[in-house]
Amino acid sequence: MAFFFALVCILISLAIASYVHYSRRRKGKGQGHGGYGGHEKASLKLPPGSMGWPYLGETLQLYSQDPNVFFASKQKRYGEIFKTHLLGCPCVMLASPEAARFVLVTQAHLFKPTYPRSKERMIGPSALFFHQGDYHLRLRKLVQGALGPDALRALVPEVEAAVRSTLAAWDGRVMSTFQAMKRLSFEVGIVTIFGGRLDERRKAELRKNYSIVEKGYNSFPNSLPGTLYYKAMQARRRLHGVLSDIMRERRERGEPSSDLLGCLMQSRGDDGAPLLTDEQISDNIIGVLFAAQDTTASVLTWMVKYLHDHPKLLEAVRAEQEAVREATDGGRRPLTWAHTRSMALTHRVILESLRMASIISFTFREAVADVEYKGFLIPKGWKVMPLFRNIHHSPDYFQDPHKFDPSRFQVAPRPNTFLPFGNGLHACPGNELAKLEMLVLIHHLVTGYRWEIVGSSDEIEYSPFPVPKHGLPVRLWRENRTVERKGCESGNVEDIIV
Repeated sequence: MAFFFALVCILISLAIASYVHYSRRRKGKGQGHGGYGGHEKASLKLPPGSMGWPYLGETLQLYSQDPNVFFASKQKRYGEIFKTHLLGCPCVMLASPEAARFVLVTQAHLFKPTYPRSKERMIGPSALFFHQGDYHLRLRKLVQGALGPDALRALVPEVEAAVRSTLAAWDGRVMSTFQAMKRLSFEVGIVTIFGGRLDERRKAELRKNYSIVEKGYNSFPNSLPGTLYYKAMQARRRLHGVLSDIMRERRERGEPSSDLLGCLMQSRGDDGAPLLTDEQISDNIIGVLFAAQDTTASVLTWMVKYLHDHPKLLEAVRAEQEAVREATDGGRRPLTWAHTRSMALTHRVILESLRMASIISFTFREAVADVEYKGFLIPKGWKVMPLFRNIHHSPDYFQDPHKFDPSRFQVAPRPNTFLPFGNGLHACPGNELAKLEMLVLIHHLVTGYRWEIVGSSDEIEYSPFPVPKHGLPVRLWRENRTVERKGCESGNVEDIIV
């Protein structure tokens, strides 16, 4: 009942916002294309599609069903470029590799990143992924430097410690895989940002307030006291306060650091002055925490399910990881970056999990000018959404696309057909960190534990990223160290995959 009431409130709000937007455009532009954009060009027309109900568009249709069914049905009816009206905005949807490259790479200057204002306020308006231009380029360079190969090599022991701790806490219990993976991803995010030197009191403050912010992130943006959004904004202010205290303490100690926070604090402009204010640094630290958690946790959850559902593949991955374990003296020595580079089959499992799950189904851009694409007009101000999931699940680019088959990645996919981390200047700068976390988790999971799914795992829920229902409840237990290698007599761990 509460969810239904919230949905009605959202739709009413969207109706009002859409009506205001509609009225302003009619006033400024005249009648135009039925009130949607007001653009007239002699040789161009809007893409095919439907705009849904007046003011509300097709938002209700999108959120009353599996969004993948919604987009797939649209593509089947109208083709790889079509229009709709969602969340108070006219939109053009693009479902081809060429279109994704057009928007994200070759003509990226014509499409700016766009997010709801309420979400920008909650994360922080100076966060990396809300910007383009010089500020974005300088900031991205800093973040990539802190997440580059040298930094990741040093992070492997910290990531491994977080994985061991997560699995040990799970041992012998039934837990939501998604919630366990969220805790793991949060720990890895904290280590990446603060270099493993954050005291437990500060870590607890960050975890407590971040959890409140996260709960309000996708809530109706109502600023009345007591609402989830109001509580989230209050917690966001406290997060900024905690981060300000941490930065002040570092400066007082004169503590240089190569972690992400240190890189941002020590950055300098061309004139030698600090490149970022403390508020800008705080926005970006909170942004990294957001980017590092739910998406990675969702993929990790699906990987646990995919391996469970394919026993022969699981045994092949276990055989590969047992060889790595032997190289670490039976697990008595820590993993290294070189060890993670030797996990070829496991890496393909990760890539196939990213394709199948397609956690980021699409990305939002906004046209900053009238744009022509394949004879169609994309009007200035319209939202533009490359549909990654539709591309990943197309039989034109992946044979038998709904089958989980890591062997397909023995050959590199066609350009622009595999975009789990986006593409272009706004591609996720933390993709290698996410893969490292996945590799280390799989290593310790398959070599040290067994698990079984409790209940049905076929239903999907969206929160907002797709995960198995109830977060995939799993019973985990430490395994007997007597390892069977059935089917691997040839020595080729892929011989037993079907």
